[in-house]
Amino acid sequence: MKIGLDIMGGDYAPHSTLHGALLASKQLSTDEKIVLIGDSNVAKEILQQNNAELSLFEFIHADDQIAMNEHATKAIRKKPNNSISVGFEALKNGEIDVFSSAGNSGAMLVGSMFSVGPIKGVIRPCITSVLPKENGSVGLILDVGVNADCKPDVLFQFAILGSLFAENVYGLKNPKVGLLNIGEEKGKGNLLTQAAFQLLEDNDDINFIGNVEGRDLFNEKADVIVCDGFTGNVVLKQAESFFTILAKRNLLDNYFKRFNYENYGGTPVLGVSGNVLIGHGISNDKAIKNMILLGKDLIHSNLTKKIKTAFK
Repeated sequence: MKIGLDIMGGDYAPHSTLHGALLASKQLSTDEKIVLIGDSNVAKEILQQNNAELSLFEFIHADDQIAMNEHATKAIRKKPNNSISVGFEALKNGEIDVFSSAGNSGAMLVGSMFSVGPIKGVIRPCITSVLPKENGSVGLILDVGVNADCKPDVLFQFAILGSLFAENVYGLKNPKVGLLNIGEEKGKGNLLTQAAFQLLEDNDDINFIGNVEGRDLFNEKADVIVCDGFTGNVVLKQAESFFTILAKRNLLDNYFKRFNYENYGGTPVLGVSGNVLIGHGISNDKAIKNMILLGKDLIHSNLTKKIKTAFK
């Protein structure tokens, strides 16, 4: 197993990415290897400063990097040997089994779509966020930012993608799917949610339980909550703000500590023909470690192949 990591991606790279790789390497078996993609000379120097055994890692050199504030498509054209493009090329060629980065999210999405490409039948790939549940379990919400405007059939596909992810990576058997809406009753909402409700209700391949409201995000009513990317991103940023406020006031208990993005590391791009993980730009070493470990779980789950089968 080869877990590819863009060591140049993120606000605190390469130190945060390399320290995260060191932490993750301690939890991997001998046949699970991290492949560090970026300036290999810098990587080896930092690793040696931390008394790391270089043989624990493999290296793919990339001379350049895409800054967090750069325009994704322009930067990819101007810097063909950047760490993100090199990482996607390695994924496409089978040199790595998953590619993860906390770098420029726009470049990661462009690479996902135009390097590995979408799975045949998937209209719009998407990303998810974890919802910590009051009962100790986790749920998922999708999309959370890639697709601001959606059609009903896109939301229907999000339900399938989310269900497969929840079941195969998080072990949620026959996950309950809810449609985020302004009321529980059938017929509530705007034209988008009304039409999406009908599509979801008429399909037996998913465990659709109906509409859910904002107050149901963190209880056990639904395991997978479906919405357009505009709505999902608002929900995600609101949850992040609650965590920040509570942390500043020293009010975090064991439940609210689970809202810390560091615990989850990143999110897969669901619906593309390869394992791709996008991390938060402010990722520290703990977040990078958990992104790497999520990549391992993604590979073991064989999720991409199962999505391809579902969309045949």
